Amino acid sequence: MKANNYALKDWHLEHVEKVIIRYIKGVSPDASSFEKRNYKKYSTVASCAKQIEYDIKHGVTHGEVAAVVRKVRHDKQYRELQKNAEAIQRLDELERQLAAPRKVVASFF
Repeated sequence: MKANNYALKDWHLEHVEKVIIRYIKGVSPDASSFEKRNYKKYSTVASCAKQIEYDIKHGVTHGEVAAVVRKVRHDKQYRELQKNAEAIQRLDELERQLAAPRKVVASFF
């Protein structure tokens, strides 16, 4: 019997897709002040990258994240997002953020 180290890996993979879609869609023009405040607080590029890194720690691979980005960029399901230049620009920005090397905090103890 094989051990299941990442029992919720599928959930985390779905979460990666939801985070990416939420970020690149942006906030709608007729959004309430509550929605705008939450978008400003939780849907920045740094926040999205942080959430994706958390999902990577729980079993999602960098290759699977790249596959989700490719899916958003090329799949017919996301045609409306592909037509939006701002959405593609945000997707490019998120890709750069995820590809950037992470700072390693050295411990001297």
